[in-house]
Amino acid sequence: MTAETLRAAHACRAWRPGYAVDVAATWGVFRRGAGDPSFKVAGGALWRAVETPVGPATLRTVTRPGEGCVLGEAWGAGADWVLEHLPSMLGADDVAADDFESLHPVVAESRRRHPGWRVPRTGLVMESLVPAIVEQKVTGQEAFGGWRRIVRRFGEPAPGPGQVLGLQLHPTPAVLGQIPSWEWLRAGVSPQRSDTVVRVAALARRLEELPAMSHAAARKRLVSIPGVGVWTAAETAHRALGDPDAVSFGDYHVAADMGWALTGHPVGDEGLVELLRPWAGQRYRVQRYLELGGAGRPRRGPRMAPRRHLPVA
Repeated sequence: MTAETLRAAHACRAWRPGYAVDVAATWGVFRRGAGDPSFKVAGGALWRAVETPVGPATLRTVTRPGEGCVLGEAWGAGADWVLEHLPSMLGADDVAADDFESLHPVVAESRRRHPGWRVPRTGLVMESLVPAIVEQKVTGQEAFGGWRRIVRRFGEPAPGPGQVLGLQLHPTPAVLGQIPSWEWLRAGVSPQRSDTVVRVAALARRLEELPAMSHAAARKRLVSIPGVGVWTAAETAHRALGDPDAVSFGDYHVAADMGWALTGHPVGDEGLVELLRPWAGQRYRVQRYLELGGAGRPRRGPRMAPRRHLPVA
């Protein structure tokens, strides 16, 4: 690692939460596929490239359970900001966690196996909203591949050692608004989705006000944007806003998998609403515990084939 690489602003923090923290489980929702350029596990640490309100940051996090400590180390103009918000990003604001009642043996078992998971709250709306838009109504393979191409093509290298690790920052709203339509098509992102990305990029400042709003008001503002529906708003809210009730209704798999896990039968969104009534206010927590526990329908048959967005020659 060269002196030039380390010249970026550098800060450290030791956080002692007083309860178990599972960084991998809590931050797993931020990883957009195994090849996500902004997320890496290396040298026993979890690394993230983060575009903060005050500039870019590379964040390195290590957990030391024996000491009850999470060590954060950051580089770049956003280093101090990201370390200040590290506890929130790891669920420190999830005050409803202690009041949660499992009410179902499958949920209870996953909760027992993952005592260090809490709902994260990054406060970074665009970081979660834009990839969620790219993921709308496509397979995971398409979604992750398309977003990976956009980040590698238009994102900047992360500061400090993040650059050595090959970490890339998400493109800023200004950059997103200037990406040509053909680049989106080459990444497999349809015009409907790329148009929505450009639309929210123009509203970025207004959207970054959402963490100061109530969860209900924030979701209402999100779905008022053409192209942002209930699913996209939920995918943003339970990452950026720490909303423990933001279930991913409208997902191709979520309702059927949760129904199977809770009753032995797949259900649709209407059925899932009924199933989750006992957990009103904390319904996303049930979703995530079931995901972490691997509960869901058995997978059969080949994967859905990726769709084409480029004209056929």
